Amino acid sequence: MIDLHTHTTASDGRCTAAELVARAAAAGVRVLAVTDHDTVASCGGAAAACAVVGIEFVPGIEITAVRDGVDVHTLAYFLDVRSPVLEEFLAEQRRQRIARVRLMIERLTTFGIVLDGDDILQPAYDDPSRSAGRPWIARALVAGGHVSSTNEAFDRWLAAGRGAFVPRIAAPPEQVISRVHDAGGIASIAHPGLLRHDQWLPSLVEAGLDAIEAYHTDHDEPTTARYLAMAETLGIAVSGGSDYHGDPRHGGRSIGDVSLPRDAYDRLKARSATRSA
Repeated sequence: MIDLHTHTTASDGRCTAAELVARAAAAGVRVLAVTDHDTVASCGGAAAACAVVGIEFVPGIEITAVRDGVDVHTLAYFLDVRSPVLEEFLAEQRRQRIARVRLMIERLTTFGIVLDGDDILQPAYDDPSRSAGRPWIARALVAGGHVSSTNEAFDRWLAAGRGAFVPRIAAPPEQVISRVHDAGGIASIAHPGLLRHDQWLPSLVEAGLDAIEAYHTDHDEPTTARYLAMAETLGIAVSGGSDYHGDPRHGGRSIGDVSLPRDAYDRLKARSATRSA
């Protein structure tokens, strides 16, 4: 079982790196990537935990880009997590995340909902490698009794078009792909079926995109087949994973719910080796 899309408490997941690896081992995962949003903070801990239980670890990340006001989530694999160029880039991404959370909390006050922004963001202040995001606000809304669940928090306040929503400021996907390559990694567009902008993929391939995430929890069989065919046509690899967060908002997904086939993983590794060479 190969799961190349998981999250920890370094971004918006609910498991520490050690807890995530323990759950992966229990589920029979043999290859695991941690792909937190805009941070590689959990990669070291996850790698050490994987070594203990005999899981092959793939250093990864999910970087949020923006094109035409739309979030383009870019997964990266086999990258040097200590790359100074990458870390400088990610630090700016995380600063923009904090500013966005602040603005959304301020917007909530116009609707009579007052949250303690410093308290919500304290984990990011204590550890600048942690990546703040809307789920942190959602959990505060639940804790304050303003909504009954994180899903309701997004549906009522935090999703695009809702009262407290603030558009994201982030780098364009072409720049993200370039930064991933600078760090020795390969780049894959996450859950393209949710992105719904297939027309962007050829130009992103021209910019160096290495793969697309054909296998994902929110892709049904026809959608997976479509992206497998598209990857073949574009001459790129495919990635896949559960997108596990350990959070009810993400549909109760379990680690290993989606597994990347071994031959597809081997092609992804080969792509990485070619890129490095």
